Amino acid sequence: MKRVSLASVAPQAWRNGGGLTRELLTWPTDGPWLARISVAEITRDGDFSAYPGLERWFAVIEGAGVELGFDAGSLPVTNCSEACRFNGEQAPACRLLAGPTRDLNLMSQRACGNSQLQRVQPGVAWHSGAELRAVFTAVPMVLDVGQVNEILLDAGTLAWDDSADSAPWRAVLPAAAPPAWWLSLQLRAP
Repeated sequence: MKRVSLASVAPQAWRNGGGLTRELLTWPTDGPWLARISVAEITRDGDFSAYPGLERWFAVIEGAGVELGFDAGSLPVTNCSEACRFNGEQAPACRLLAGPTRDLNLMSQRACGNSQLQRVQPGVAWHSGAELRAVFTAVPMVLDVGQVNEILLDAGTLAWDDSADSAPWRAVLPAAAPPAWWLSLQLRAP
């Protein structure tokens, strides 16, 4: 199990000046990436950048949330919402609902596999045989891996495994805790 702390990653300013990004993981680590996991801080309204060929997942982890404007209409995304999935070709307009937000992002090469970002249900086993699977938590939590290994994760930590082990994962979180998220990338057969 590998892990990285949000606090250990230097922020990078966006080209449009609307926020900062901390890149937690590009996978695989050698060669062109198939998946990228980052945390962004959005400080003002503005358009997202277009990323042709990518599948994008977006979840609010701190702050009131945003409203994303797509051609088909607008979609509010709050810290209580499920993650929003969209094609990277779309560059939705983003309007802050009530001040800055901190957001979890998963981008993957659409031609290579299927990615997923879903809210952790505390105590409920998560089964995945994906080549890359990870968890991001905003608060301290215990990750049970296969009923034999308990791993303590600090707040703001991404932990991941790329061994394709299918042992179930279970999160032990404090009551009424901010969300934690499961992330995965299942590669397509060539």
